[in-house]
Amino acid sequence: MTTMTPLLLITADPGHPLAHLALRYARAYLINAANNKDTNDNVTLNVFFYGDAAHTANGLRWQSADQINLTKEWQTLAEQFQLALPVCVSTALSRGISDTDNSKRHQLNGDNLATGFSLVGLSELAMMMQGDCRLMQF
Repeated sequence: MTTMTPLLLITADPGHPLAHLALRYARAYLINAANNKDTNDNVTLNVFFYGDAAHTANGLRWQSADQINLTKEWQTLAEQFQLALPVCVSTALSRGISDTDNSKRHQLNGDNLATGFSLVGLSELAMMMQGDCRLMQF
């Protein structure tokens, strides 16, 4: 039996409840997959940050101590489970989030992409959607 790879298309701003739900889903899915590794050898999870969710990749985003810092939580999850954190480059740049290469290319003063996130084109999302994929938008 073939299992469909979940693709979490995250479009909600980090302050929105759906952004937190996406993180909780990803964490539960990956922990469950790790606990059942003997039955599911190639368990993967794809995520893609688009639109206002690009704010999650802002390395300068500050969060008060009484709230969950989604940027740090995604970074921890990515490190723990070797999870890629791709962000649409166009939506990131239009929201003031850039990596070193794009800052040079577009003559911006500095970069602020959080560690662990990467700026990619929409072709990455299209490739994730090929084959057996279960798309969930948050």
